[in-house]
Amino acid sequence: MRKWGIVISAFYVLFVVGLLVPLAVLLAGPSEWGGFSYALRGAYGDSFTWFPIAIVLGGQALLLFLSVDTSQKRLKPRAHVFLSCAVGGILTALLTFAVVFSLGVGIRGDKFWGSFFNERSHILGFWALLWLLWGIVFYLYLRNASAVVTRIISWLLKGSILELLVAVPCHVVVRRRHDCSAPAVTSFGIVTGIAIMLLSFGPSVLFLYKKRLEAYAPRSTP
Repeated sequence: MRKWGIVISAFYVLFVVGLLVPLAVLLAGPSEWGGFSYALRGAYGDSFTWFPIAIVLGGQALLLFLSVDTSQKRLKPRAHVFLSCAVGGILTALLTFAVVFSLGVGIRGDKFWGSFFNERSHILGFWALLWLLWGIVFYLYLRNASAVVTRIISWLLKGSILELLVAVPCHVVVRRRHDCSAPAVTSFGIVTGIAIMLLSFGPSVLFLYKKRLEAYAPRSTP
């Protein structure tokens, strides 16, 4: 099962880096090939682009291998719950961040940034606050629960669908208004929702595979 986890993680890395980043640039930038290729090189060269990429890739790997480890080792519940809640909190914070910013630019357009969100440090601080709040919520709700990873994955899937229902209409609105920087925000929201939606399927597939093996195990014993 661990080998399958590595394969799923590798495909997910290729999908996020090779397809979702160009999709975000295409949604936000110009349609001409010259402008698109220039914007794509700029996106790959910007360190801020790799920050959310690292979050979704790291979160997917942690949730995936947590599900692998729970089928092979007996981990201490407290440590397992704390780590799972931290991963669930950081991914949910990313979805919440995308919803807030998509609604902001959808309603106010480029004026949403104001003076506070012009600084990247302020943006990161706002996201870190969301992470802290969601991490506390997950921990308080799941500290005495069983199948923690399964529940977190289910919530992430539902949350990503809800986030897309917000980000897509907002993107349509800002594109029709011909806003300058707002489409970059809503395109980020769209690809974030897609990334976390697909992230949820990796551990889910591994759980189904694990259940099928457990169902066959008693029959194979003499």
